[in-house]
Amino acid sequence: MMSGSGRELKTFPLKPTVLPKLICAGFNCVGDLIAIKPSELSTEANITPAEALDVLKTLFEDINAHVRKQVTPVSKSAFDLLQEEQDLRPIVTLSESLDDLMGGGVPLCKITEFCGAPGVGKTQMCMQLAVNTHIPECLGGLGGEVVYIDTEGSFIIERMIDIAEAAVQHSQVIAQQEGVGSTLMNNLTVDKILAGTHYYRCQDHIELVAVVHLLPKLLKQHNQVRLVIVDSIACPFRQNFEDMSVRNRLLTTLAQNLIKIATQFKVAVVLTNQMTTKIMSDIGTSHLIPALGESWGHASTIRIILFWEENKRKALLFKSPSRPEACCSFQVTMGGIRDVLQPDILPHNDTSSREQAAGGSSELISSNR
Repeated sequence: MMSGSGRELKTFPLKPTVLPKLICAGFNCVGDLIAIKPSELSTEANITPAEALDVLKTLFEDINAHVRKQVTPVSKSAFDLLQEEQDLRPIVTLSESLDDLMGGGVPLCKITEFCGAPGVGKTQMCMQLAVNTHIPECLGGLGGEVVYIDTEGSFIIERMIDIAEAAVQHSQVIAQQEGVGSTLMNNLTVDKILAGTHYYRCQDHIELVAVVHLLPKLLKQHNQVRLVIVDSIACPFRQNFEDMSVRNRLLTTLAQNLIKIATQFKVAVVLTNQMTTKIMSDIGTSHLIPALGESWGHASTIRIILFWEENKRKALLFKSPSRPEACCSFQVTMGGIRDVLQPDILPHNDTSSREQAAGGSSELISSNR
């Protein structure tokens, strides 16, 4: 039985004396009666005005009730929500200090944004997360697939292979220690990691909006996808926009769509963002802040700022609904994201890292060269 305008009239509780007249007059489905007046239906179907009015009420009240049933949200208890969230395993980074910073890793059903200057490790982080998503559940992964949307052209397949090879070797060592069967490990190969990474190269904001619009259909076809990456969200929106209000509306719509995708399909959404210089004219100083403005800052659930400090890569948890502000060190090795030899977690009241992350633009940019 069809619903909406394609639903056949014979599926409705119409009078036996009226239905044949409607069909003989050429009215077979609901779509044939849309916008028709009772007087017109009475004349064309050779039924009384009262019967025509009764037909239209029966059809469209039944459809409206069906629509209301579909769109009315179902309530859940707070305990159910807690259980659902606890059952969703986060995506690990293979840096223990970074994972601890986020409460176990990058969470599903949320948007996580990594901000930072060029070269600090944003794309490396994305590729590491893309690889780690494929790790079997028995080894702490999700055994899933990835959608990777590249807007800058910074995705290098050779680098992805390096990270994948290191992750496979690392997983094999853990599997031997844990006594995991070889059958499961045979499913984790570099080729299968690459095959499970669905890559899109978007040249401008139009292509990015189009791909995000098509994501629900893609995720239904590939229901093993557990991570959606956009690297970067800022690149398509930092030029070719004369009307900033149009840009802001597009960004708002994009954020809403990504939030809906994250919650509906239970996937993690990871975005990267660039940094821009904000001039403090009243005190004559400048600071690096995430691009796309203050309103965009509300789009992500978690915001992490990557920066350099004393030739070390640092990650500052700038925004989180459940974790305190903190900072840790990490490094980018040949095998991907890893801990430094002595990982450090700084408490939230240590303001030096926040000042460094948002410090003078010339200092951060020069450190990155």
